[in-house]
Amino acid sequence: MPPVKHHSKSKVGRRRSHLAKTKTAMVACKKCGAPTMPHRACPSCGYYR
Repeated sequence: MPPVKHHSKSKVGRRRSHLAKTKTAMVACKKCGAPTMPHRACPSCGYYR
């Protein structure tokens, strides 16, 4: 087997540039006002438009 090649910090950073976590989108429930993820039923009251 050939020796493993070294990967510079910049090369690794460029590869990982798309791995950052994104914030979860939250909206207020129209019925009870609890925070809810969009396009999902409200976890506290079960309301779904």
